Amino acid sequence: MVRFLRSTALLALFLAPTLAAASTWQIDPAHTSAQFAVKHLMVSTVRGTMGKVTGTVTFDETDPTKSTVAASIDVAGIDTREPKRDEHLRSPDFLDVAKYPTITFASTKIEQISKDRFKVTGDLTMRGVKKPVILEVQGTPAPMKDPFGNTKLGGTATTTINRQDFGVAWSKKLDAGGVVVGDDVDITIDIELIQAK
Repeated sequence: MVRFLRSTALLALFLAPTLAAASTWQIDPAHTSAQFAVKHLMVSTVRGTMGKVTGTVTFDETDPTKSTVAASIDVAGIDTREPKRDEHLRSPDFLDVAKYPTITFASTKIEQISKDRFKVTGDLTMRGVKKPVILEVQGTPAPMKDPFGNTKLGGTATTTINRQDFGVAWSKKLDAGGVVVGDDVDITIDIELIQAK
C-alpha cells in the first residue's frame, strides 16, 4: 500500500507541471482580420480593414486570467475600397505608415466573465503612442481539429478608441457643425488561433 501511494504521488508530481502548463497559440493571419468603422460627415459610416494580423496567445487552461496576448497589425494594408482615401489614411495626416508601420497590442490583465467571454486589458500602441484599452472578447468554448489535424480556437474582440488619444488628429469642421471624420473608431478583430506544435 505504501509503495502504491509513493508511486501515485510520484506520478502526480510528474504530471502536475504538464497539467498546469500554459499552451501556446499563434494567430493565423490567413483566417484573422481587423476591421474598423468611423463616422463620415456625421451622417454615414466608413468601414475598412487593416493588413495582416500576427501574434501569440499563451493560454492557461487552469487559470485563464494568467493567459497573455501579444498581437501586431500591418497598417500599410489598410483598405476602405477607395484608393485615394486609403493613401490619405496612410499619410502623416492619419496613420503615418512610413514611420509607424504597425499597430501593436500587449495584454496586461485578463478577466473571465463567463465560459466564453473575457475582458482583456492591454496597451495599444499606434503612431508611437501607447494607451490602455479594453477588448471585449467572445471565444469558442472549446478547441477543435481542422481537416489537417491542427487544433484551432477562435473568437471576436471588440473595442472603441478615440483616435485623438493616439495623435490621429486630422479632420475639418463643417459649416453646419460637426466634423468630416469622427473621433470614435469602432474596432472588431475576428481571430483564429492555431496551437503551436
